[in-house]
Amino acid sequence: MVRSEKTRQLIIEKTAAVFNKKGYTGTYLSDLTEATGLSKGSIYGNFKDKNEVATEVFKYNYQQQAGQVYEKMKLVERSDEKLLLFLNHYKTEYIPIFKNGGCAILNTAVDSDDGNKPLKTEVTNALKNWRNKLEEILNDGIKKEEIRDLDVTLFANKMIALIEGSILLAKTLEEPQILLNNLESIELEIKKLRT
Repeated sequence: MVRSEKTRQLIIEKTAAVFNKKGYTGTYLSDLTEATGLSKGSIYGNFKDKNEVATEVFKYNYQQQAGQVYEKMKLVERSDEKLLLFLNHYKTEYIPIFKNGGCAILNTAVDSDDGNKPLKTEVTNALKNWRNKLEEILNDGIKKEEIRDLDVTLFANKMIALIEGSILLAKTLEEPQILLNNLESIELEIKKLRT
């Protein structure tokens, strides 16, 4: 990695939690310089503007959260077990996720909905990728007769909505049990899909 790539990566990593906690529109250049220890010139020497930093930070935050679970899923054969592993990730990792400001997708979706178009495009793509991954797992399970036939898009949307909505409620109300209870509810639905 050349020096400028290392500096870019340092800026992304050091500002990831700041953007996720303060919001992509609520994070100021002074927050970036404070988090990185770099000057304004160093930051803008590596990024076109704050929006580019925000977009790259979102990609990083999303990859940090999703990458872990997707790697674990590769080790599991059955589709229903992959879905359960996905839920278990949230059960075991919600404390660090909350500590770092919550779900990057949820935070960025709300923050960029009416403003930052490139950032909204990234979060839209992340949601579509998540849904596509769930649909792929469900379709594979139906094909292998591990789970019963169902509307995979409907189930994937429901699963994402329950997870994201539960994160919103649990973090905002400071009641993590909301998330855990709803994850358990989805878990029961997944187990009922088994053939």
